[in-house]
Amino acid sequence: MKLKELNKLVTQIETHIECWKQFNHFIEVGRSKKFGAADENHFLEIKSVIVQELELIFASIEVPSPSRDEVHGLLANTPSLRALSDMNEGMLRGLEGQWHKIYIGWHAILGQLKVKQRQEESKSFWGK
Repeated sequence: MKLKELNKLVTQIETHIECWKQFNHFIEVGRSKKFGAADENHFLEIKSVIVQELELIFASIEVPSPSRDEVHGLLANTPSLRALSDMNEGMLRGLEGQWHKIYIGWHAILGQLKVKQRQEESKSFWGK
């Protein structure tokens, strides 16, 4: 993969990770039971961006983990903030555990890509 493609992919995954942070924020919003229609709409938008970015990333590289099924499963289990607010604490902790596993997986992939990025930058610098 060329440096330009790596740079684009690294930025894309960093953006994707930011969406995952927002998703986790909405788990807390659901837990608090204090949200309105605007929050619900924003939550659905974040989920939409996550799915779209996921497909763009998977089209660019092979991702061993998190799997498409893991991500889709978590998103399917969180249809709305209202549904989150109806969950008991054990269910919410389970979702947080799933979220954390996926979140760490994306950081591992990002780290691997940054290693490749540095290697390509080094090649470019030394003219190899």
